Formats: sequence, structure tokens, C-alpha cells
Amino acid sequence: MPAHHATPSRQPLTKDSVISAAIDLADRDGLDALTMRRLGARLGVQAMSLYKHVSNKDQILDEIVEHVFGVIELPDVEASWQQAMRWRAHSARRVLCRHSWAIGLLESRGATGPASMRYVDSILGCLRAAGFTLQDSAHAFWILDSFVYGHVLQETRMSVSQHEESPGAARLPAEPAGFTDYPHLAALAAPAISAQFSFDQEFDIGLDLIIHGLERIAAPSRARPASP
Repeated sequence: MPAHHATPSRQPLTKDSVISAAIDLADRDGLDALTMRRLGARLGVQAMSLYKHVSNKDQILDEIVEHVFGVIELPDVEASWQQAMRWRAHSARRVLCRHSWAIGLLESRGATGPASMRYVDSILGCLRAAGFTLQDSAHAFWILDSFVYGHVLQETRMSVSQHEESPGAARLPAEPAGFTDYPHLAALAAPAISAQFSFDQEFDIGLDLIIHGLERIAAPSRARPASP
């Protein structure tokens, strides 16, 4: 009797597999490349098959936002607010460096799902427990996220165009004559300075400046009666 070889079957589609493929597609080709047709092709199905698991592209975008918020570490309730905000900022930076295209989505689509609402609520709760007023907690949240998002955007763009070991010098003219009228740029481009450039170090310096600045508004906040 001839042997029969089973044909490997494709894993059945689920909402999770659709969202995972959408994230992979955006990571590889950018958010503009995320269309139902291309997503279906990536999964080996017709685009219409996707609608059995998601309503439309808007739902996919909302689910992506939930995924990103869901993998950023929440503040540690046992830590000081300063340390909790540092950990949270570093976690957000790591996640967004993998998915930098998601930054605009996080802001434009808002915190409407369980993961994103839990994320925002936990940060506000950490700051409120430290004595920040509700308004000052919102200020702190906004300032920290603005810094993280801006740093990630600049970091990812520079990482593409500059050499990993000395990114600080890559954008500067290679010929010394190019610095004739720009003495400060010439100093910055010196090999000893360029070699010291580190995205990690720049992030920590900026984050420390912000945390120290927020400490100045935390003390007055603790001195005022808590707002409801």
C-alpha cells in the first residue's frame, strides 16, 4: 500500500495571530504598509478572511495600541516615585524602540482599552500616592512621555543613518574645512567626544533632569490639601 504523506496544515487564524502579524508587518515595513490586503498576504489568506476575527483596520490599530501599552512595565508600587518613573520610562523606551511607528498611535487613539487605561491609571496613582496633586500628576505624566517619545524618535532615526559606535559624528562634515565657521561643531566632532556619545547616557541625563525638576513641584504639592 503506498504511503500517504500528510500535507502540513496552516495554523488556524485567531484574533491574536492577526494582531501579531500586523505588528510584525508594521515593524518591518512601517505603519503605512499595514493594509488588510498586505496583512492577508502575510498570513497566507484573502483579506476577507481577516474580517472573521477583526471588524476592520481600526480595530487592528486599537488592538496594537493595547498590545504596546500592555508590554510596558507598570510602576512598582513598592519603589519611590522617582525610581518607579525611571523604570517605567526605561521600559517604555525599550518597547517603543522596537515599535517606534506606534508612538503616533498611542497619542491619536488614546487610552480606551483595559491595558492602556490600566497603564495610565497606575502612573497617575503612583504620583498621587507620592503627594502630587491630580493636576501636577498630569503635568508629570505629560512631561515624561513627551521626553520618552521624542528621544525614541530621534534615537531610531539616528540609528538608521549613523554608525553605531560613534553616532555623534556621523552627521557632521568629514573635511576639517567644513567646520571653519562652526567652531563648536568642530569641537563636538572631535573623535574623543564623538566616541563618548551614547543613547543610553543621553536618555539617563535627560530623565534625571526631568525627575529632579518634578521633585520641585512634588514638595509644594504635598504641602497643599489633596485635590479630589
